[in-house]
Amino acid sequence: MVLKIGVIGVGMIGQDHIRRCIEVLNGCEIVAASDINLEHVKAVLKKYKINGKAYTEGLDVISSPDVDAIIVASSGPSHEKYVLAAIEAGKPVFCEKPLAVTAEGCQRIVEAEMKAGKRLVQVGFMRSFDSCYRKLKEMLNTRELGEPLVVKCVHHNSEVGDSYTTDMGITDSMVHEFDIMRWLLDDDYETIQVVSPRITKYAHTGVQDPQLVLLRTKKGILITIDLFVNCQYGYDIRCDVVCEDGIAYMPSPLQVQTRTKGKFGEHVNTDWRERFIVAYDIELQSFIDNAKNNIVMGPSAWDGFIASKTAAAGMKALESGEIVSVNLPQCPSFYKK
Repeated sequence: MVLKIGVIGVGMIGQDHIRRCIEVLNGCEIVAASDINLEHVKAVLKKYKINGKAYTEGLDVISSPDVDAIIVASSGPSHEKYVLAAIEAGKPVFCEKPLAVTAEGCQRIVEAEMKAGKRLVQVGFMRSFDSCYRKLKEMLNTRELGEPLVVKCVHHNSEVGDSYTTDMGITDSMVHEFDIMRWLLDDDYETIQVVSPRITKYAHTGVQDPQLVLLRTKKGILITIDLFVNCQYGYDIRCDVVCEDGIAYMPSPLQVQTRTKGKFGEHVNTDWRERFIVAYDIELQSFIDNAKNNIVMGPSAWDGFIASKTAAAGMKALESGEIVSVNLPQCPSFYKK
């Protein structure tokens, strides 16, 4: 069986998923795509030699009888509408983050999916498909090092554009940490605090960069997230877990080390696509394989909702400078299956 996919949004990430489906993944076919500019959609389909239908409205992609499953890669504010429509149509949907731009919107999706009676939504949090994070989780699951006490996360980016705002550090960048830490530690959050150090000279006017976030989990684990989006040297994701009987360091992606001209070093990734390209491949292949069997797994609508709730609490902490309660609801049994 070949899964027939419709893609909503053919910007950078939408085109990358189309390329992935055409050139890398198995068992799928792109049969439709949409974006606000019809000529752009047609040009993208032509670029990848896809004999599919072009639309300006994503709802037309969802309602098309030719489409078995949906990839939502449009602008964030449109995600809720398209995911709800996909659920209504009973079609599996892979939605890039954010699931919705508000926690309330995410909750509406959660409620619609539970009403449908089966999981239909996978959220594009790719880090749990990354081999480095998986190896770290395997080590922690053995409990060889005892219980986790402190987790130190680093999220650095070489630079960001003029459109980047301080808020986006919480709502757009760190949501990946908000999601992956729950998966890694099998825990939920209790409080969050945002600390603002001295601003780098490379930050645009009005943007606080770096930022340091402190999370405390319900088990009492303290998580620090060092976010620096204008670090200049590259894209750098790290995670160290301090445990009772030792420290677990997340392995770095395999790189060739060099010794030359009196220097020792190795390559540093330059952007997020380079660092997580294999994880993106694996997560979407997983979605395709499961959807062909009429199931959906991976990061859920509930995970998207919790990441959004945590980010909302983080925004309050950013504005107030105080330690803010995250107040996460108990996970429904529907999402524990």
